[in-house]
Amino acid sequence: MTRIRRLVLAAAAGALVCALPACATPTASDSPGGGPGAVASPQLPDGDVIGQGTVIDVDGRVQLCLGPVRESYPPQCSGLPVTGWSWDGVEGDETSGDTRWGAYAVRGSYDGETLAVTAPPVMLALYDPMMAEDPTGGKPGAADEDTLARAQDELPDAFGDGYLDASLQDGWVWVDVVWDDGTWQRAVDETYGADAVIVRPALREVG
Repeated sequence: MTRIRRLVLAAAAGALVCALPACATPTASDSPGGGPGAVASPQLPDGDVIGQGTVIDVDGRVQLCLGPVRESYPPQCSGLPVTGWSWDGVEGDETSGDTRWGAYAVRGSYDGETLAVTAPPVMLALYDPMMAEDPTGGKPGAADEDTLARAQDELPDAFGDGYLDASLQDGWVWVDVVWDDGTWQRAVDETYGADAVIVRPALREVG
């Protein structure tokens, strides 16, 4: 067990452990990718979320690509399964063989495994979201190179299938994940320091 796994479990146990059978806290199997541990899994969103990316429909199996997309033709990715999707009235798509795809903002409810569409998608070319607040406050990261390298090496395994991608910018490791309610951000702050890692969820709550 890595240091972050032990720390996340210890830090979150008191707040997230639930003894009731009906507790809504996701387990390792129904959280976004299992997460660092069952008691450390982010709480699922109460309302709708919205995600931006390429929607790929292969013979009726639809997924939303929140992370990297392979530049093949047709494109491919390991995306978030989508239910309730319809191409009726949707523009901006392409088709090749049994694959249909396009770039959209998709609104729906997220249960830790799938995104159930609750509103018509919007072409990304026409989508104008509110600018997200800069979590760094415009300040460069303060961690040393060894800490940043360790974070980049450990976090893909720690976050499991919830992990999407990571990049290094202005002294910060920016880690893209499917969903986080702040649980994983607090964990990495405790593990690597508050000036090292930004956890950036691809799914955003609809305010």
